[in-house]
Amino acid sequence: MNKSKKIKNINWFFDNSYSKLPNIFKEHIKPTPVHNPELVIFNEELATDLNLDFSNVNTMNLAKLFSGNLLPEGSNTIAQAYAGHQFGHFTMLGDGRAVLLGEHLDNNSNRFDIQFKGSGRTSFSRSGDGRAVLGPMLREYVISEAIHALNIPTTRSLAVVKTGEKVVRDNLLEGAILTRVASSHLRVGTFQYITAKQNIENLNTLVDYTVERHYPQIKSSKTKALDLLNLVMENQCQLVINWMRVGFIHGVMNTDNMAISGETIDYGPCAFMDQYDPKTVFSSIDKFGRYAYSNQPPITKWNLARFAECLIPLIDKNEDASIKIVTDLIDNFQNIYEEKWLNMMRDKLGLFGEDKEDKKLINDLFNWMEKNKVDYTNTFCHLMEIKIDDKDYKDKNFIEWLNRWKKRSKLNSPSKEKQIKLMKKTNPIVIPRNHKVEEALKEANKGNLEKMNKLNAILKNPYKNQNEIEEYQVPAPISGEKYQTFCGT
Repeated sequence: MNKSKKIKNINWFFDNSYSKLPNIFKEHIKPTPVHNPELVIFNEELATDLNLDFSNVNTMNLAKLFSGNLLPEGSNTIAQAYAGHQFGHFTMLGDGRAVLLGEHLDNNSNRFDIQFKGSGRTSFSRSGDGRAVLGPMLREYVISEAIHALNIPTTRSLAVVKTGEKVVRDNLLEGAILTRVASSHLRVGTFQYITAKQNIENLNTLVDYTVERHYPQIKSSKTKALDLLNLVMENQCQLVINWMRVGFIHGVMNTDNMAISGETIDYGPCAFMDQYDPKTVFSSIDKFGRYAYSNQPPITKWNLARFAECLIPLIDKNEDASIKIVTDLIDNFQNIYEEKWLNMMRDKLGLFGEDKEDKKLINDLFNWMEKNKVDYTNTFCHLMEIKIDDKDYKDKNFIEWLNRWKKRSKLNSPSKEKQIKLMKKTNPIVIPRNHKVEEALKEANKGNLEKMNKLNAILKNPYKNQNEIEEYQVPAPISGEKYQTFCGT
């Protein structure tokens, strides 16, 4: 087999800053070539957003490009080092099955990491095979693009290719590689890795690099580390608010899966909630519900506390003073979250201004939904007068709550039209229903992409009424079988 070659660029403009950091941050390594790459899905819209033009590249060369058999001119392939608290246990990690091609600049000088996921072993692979399989890579493609369409910060998916090789999991599965696009792959775990190496110079280098890349507004600050902590906390708080808004459950909120940019990263055992239950958890490896729907805010705070620990040496020369500063800041997370959550829920319910009874009104709705096992997304559709299935909403307790909501809605005198307009910006009409995602993946594994392409097209416009989408709006029938998701490694 030929070694990886360079492909002449297609408006690629690589400017690879991370690869210039000291060697402790990364390993220089090429993707492992694969036997028979085949393009499965390609995101033309994202390619256009990145100012990339693949129109003169045939399907065979696209497959070679997105498998790593051919490399873009200007790429400089590396695996990144990081650590992480996985389900609370600290581990030294790194890109065990991913290779960063480099950083592409678009026409507005926005910088994007271009990364292969499933591209072979690295020195960080430990006992892993460095490979990924088709189902989980297509799941990441579908869900990450759906999250983007829901206006939630996220990494995105440019392409998925089959490798033509089998991967051993519980049985033999189709190998695949995902091309992931991110504003960076800097994680809380990146800081944990450098902190564990106990080199203050490298920690300063990482802070400076992060600030330059994501938060240049604090570049000249004399309290740079503290300001960085504040900004990351603000972004992560807003991110989890958005997850809660649409009923998204990340499933594996380890510290290596918390991006410093505030983007959603790593779509392993993720899923969306149907019937409202705050304890909802789908991940097969989350035995005790650590990352359940309602635990996402406190776990965000816990992860931020681990980030804060890394920055203690840079915040104040006096360690005790530094610990007090970061403790006070992290302790304030709950207040920030609750205020943002309350305002988000007012928007979901189309409530203008504030009323002291708002929190009770919201919690009473959630209590009713949980008790009656009512669909989360469709309840807000019902309130927006988008009728899907009315049977749950004839309950006398709901009608009583509805009358209270209507009375509260008249405060601050917004028109019904303005109220619905606010709600429609906040409440999706369609989400990636788990059973529809599974249907599409099952067919894709057989080589039929018709259902996947249709699902992706519908999920591009989650806030708009679309024709003939009823089957994508109803939850799966309740059965005795618990729906589970898997991490894919």
